Amino acid sequence: MSGSNPEHTGWFTGLDPGDLEAAATAIAEGGADQPQNWPKRAVQSGFATDEDDYYDALHEATLAATREAVRSRERADDQQLTHAIRAMDDAERTANELAERLAEWAGSLAERSGSDDESRSTDDLGGIDGARAVAEWTPQSPAEERVVSLAERVVDLDDERAELRSFVESHAPEVAPNLAAMAGPVLAARLLSLAGGLESLAKKPAGTVQVLGAEDALFAHLRGRGSSPKHGVIFTHEHVRGTHPENRGSAARAFAGKLAIAARIDHYSGEYRQSVHDDLDERIRTIREREVGE
Repeated sequence: MSGSNPEHTGWFTGLDPGDLEAAATAIAEGGADQPQNWPKRAVQSGFATDEDDYYDALHEATLAATREAVRSRERADDQQLTHAIRAMDDAERTANELAERLAEWAGSLAERSGSDDESRSTDDLGGIDGARAVAEWTPQSPAEERVVSLAERVVDLDDERAELRSFVESHAPEVAPNLAAMAGPVLAARLLSLAGGLESLAKKPAGTVQVLGAEDALFAHLRGRGSSPKHGVIFTHEHVRGTHPENRGSAARAFAGKLAIAARIDHYSGEYRQSVHDDLDERIRTIREREVGE
């Protein structure tokens, strides 16, 4: 094909008819100054045997270009979500660990000071709330200055955890609308993080989705050192946790199956589908009805 002849220009110019990737790139990045009879040009150039062949090739190239655009956006967005949920968990874990250390240190100072100030009570120094109380102290010694400073850092970490959670809750429905609606934004983000992204999660079978987060227990089972786990991180969802223990395995399987479907829908189309959510609700309702008759 001649790329210099205006009669033969178009998105197909210089392309191998079988090179779908190149055609998709041309569709996404190409352009023309004015409309042309592209089907006719394609046939004249030898790119297509007839107009039907041209439209078939155009259809495939357009779909490929659209899929790649969706995947490129998704790869960027789901990775940001993964970083956010991991940072949120790190902030929460670190804040709680420091709060424990702080409670011991602040408790020793409060007892030694003998202050009548109610804010110096040793009864409420534990956890994040205790750190917030200590952050309000007026330091009376260099040691107390350090304790108050540490308490402020704990509070900052907890505030950052809350901000990260807000980011996850607002961002997850954009990245994976069905998964976020079904699992909740935070659990959806955890599943994406554990799987390595939306594309990876979409390709996993339901049985794998069911035990994501329970890898240690699964490996122990495979070595003959424990029973097979019935669920991983999905246990935190009401569909599993709120089901009677005897039926929890069935609920976990049903939930994981629909989560796998939701991930595939999100990855391949990105459209919200109410039917899959209705199916899950009906299945969980059926499982829980067993408890009534027991």
